[in-house]
Amino acid sequence: MGVLALITLILSATAIYASMQIMESPGAQSEPLAIAQPERANPAEPQEIQEAQMAIPLALPEPTASSPESADNAEPAEQTIALALPQEPSPSAETLQADAPLQAEEAGTAPAPELIEAEPGRWVEEKVKSGDSLARIFSRLGLSANLLHRIVHSDKEAKQLANIHPGETLRVRLDDEDNLLKLIHRRSPVLSLQILPHEESFKTRTIERELEKRTATVSGTISDSLYQSAQRAGLDDSLIMELANIFGWDIDFALEIRSGDRFGLIYEEKYLDGDKYSNGNILAAEFINHGRVVRAVRYEDDNGQGSYFSPDGKSMRKAFLRAPVDFRRISSRFTRERYHPVLGKKRPHRGVDYAAATGTPIKAAGDGKVIFRGTKGGYGRTVIIQHGQKYTTLYGHLSKYRGKVKNGSRVRQGQVIGYVGKSGLATGPHLHYEFRVNGAHRNPLTVKLPAAEPIAKKYRTDFKQKSAPLLARLDLASQTMVATAEAQ
Repeated sequence: MGVLALITLILSATAIYASMQIMESPGAQSEPLAIAQPERANPAEPQEIQEAQMAIPLALPEPTASSPESADNAEPAEQTIALALPQEPSPSAETLQADAPLQAEEAGTAPAPELIEAEPGRWVEEKVKSGDSLARIFSRLGLSANLLHRIVHSDKEAKQLANIHPGETLRVRLDDEDNLLKLIHRRSPVLSLQILPHEESFKTRTIERELEKRTATVSGTISDSLYQSAQRAGLDDSLIMELANIFGWDIDFALEIRSGDRFGLIYEEKYLDGDKYSNGNILAAEFINHGRVVRAVRYEDDNGQGSYFSPDGKSMRKAFLRAPVDFRRISSRFTRERYHPVLGKKRPHRGVDYAAATGTPIKAAGDGKVIFRGTKGGYGRTVIIQHGQKYTTLYGHLSKYRGKVKNGSRVRQGQVIGYVGKSGLATGPHLHYEFRVNGAHRNPLTVKLPAAEPIAKKYRTDFKQKSAPLLARLDLASQTMVATAEAQ
């Protein structure tokens, strides 16, 4: 049928349906039947009928090309429209309740979260005070000495609980009968020890929070000492000492640095929850001493062992420390003839005297074996270390030995072997240090020290790839520092 005929048919059906609804209400019989003629809208018709007549054509599909159709096709159309007109019964309360989750899901509303049952028991916290003992803290918490003994001796890791310091905290969770459910020893903002009852004993684990690592670059110029100049550049004591240790085999910071020497370094900064927590390792560094550029890059192997190497892969670490003690000054140098202050006559001085406060730690100059520990004439308390077949070092005038260092002990470079004193023929506290090659004395300040092993061959390619960007940053920092100095 034509579009106009279809519209007329729909309007007629709508009018019939509306009239049936009106007739069911009181007084409906008095309404005229003219409402069955949709061609002329009756002003007396109810408002909802007129709105329905106006709205239905808007719901029709857009007209398409029509073809002549017979009037016989009207009956199926009327049946189809009649099926669509009756209203669905109003949903019951039960139906609405059943459909609610589906409607919420379709609307994108998340279902209510499940309630999470809180940990049973109650938490009690104690802060470690000066002079506190673990037994005293357990007593304040209402826990028995027997429980403390069982916890501390449950495993090796639990023994750390006995090592408490002021400012740390212990938190315990107790049940209604004050039985221990959990113990947390917060040793620092990063490190905690957690202890839980496990079967007939206890289970301990260390929890360490991961820190965010960032890098920082610092450069400076020497105007007095390395320590004071580095402090002005913003370095803390630990970074200054690490910088000195990196270059300590190549540069004597007590004797060789001059005003105008420069340094630069790239180091790690560690952050916790967005706040700086501590400094990490120096990743790369350089020191320009009398125009000589010395550079070092940190590299870690597969075992996590970190060492410093020159850009061409040679170890910055030498087989021996140049000075085995942190000294104030050199009170006497290596010489063939020296007036002895105690004996009152001239004799060779075959070592170097490093003046330092009594009790200053003395370190092994290199890896080796202790071949003598005891009193040795004018040397007083003495330690002698054999380093392989060729080298020996002697440490004299000690105030005391490090407990574990005995004859036959193996020692590592930098390990403390004793402490500065003035035993033997000495007028004041100092370390007398000798360096011997095949039994012959050599000047510890000038002897050419053998280098440690270079970077392993299997790591060289990886080392070069990782060191390249660090060296480029050092170049930029050095150029910036020079440009700034020239501008001033």
